Amino acid sequence: MKRNDVARCGEEAVMVEKGRTCEALDLIGRLQTVLTRMDLDCSCREILSDALERFSNLEEQRLSRRSLLRARDHKDRIDAILMLLSELDQLTENEKDRTVFTEMALLFDEIGRSAEAGAAALRDIEPPTLNCPRNELPRAVSVLKR
Repeated sequence: MKRNDVARCGEEAVMVEKGRTCEALDLIGRLQTVLTRMDLDCSCREILSDALERFSNLEEQRLSRRSLLRARDHKDRIDAILMLLSELDQLTENEKDRTVFTEMALLFDEIGRSAEAGAAALRDIEPPTLNCPRNELPRAVSVLKR
């Protein structure tokens, strides 16, 4: 597998991960909207709202932790690449094998891609807000009661 193929696979993995994050948050938002619009008595409504709030907070924590781990992984990749780039100090302009310069250039390119992916992972830590505001309960749309 060529280096460009590896980079492309990494970019696709980031897009898939971001899609899963959005899907999870959308699911929570839809559940929150449907469940809080049910016509429940006051105590049940409050218990349900509290449970949804706790679940939402735990899910946001889980997604943030996963994004932070992805960012750390990209930092570790950059560290490893920098170790390889340290060989640049021993090269001179008289190097017989000129392909080594192309390989070093590819390492710099990979650092850029890893840095962008790490930055994107850190930006994902502040997820978009859910569709249903937590402090505002929508009007009842069901007649389900306990």
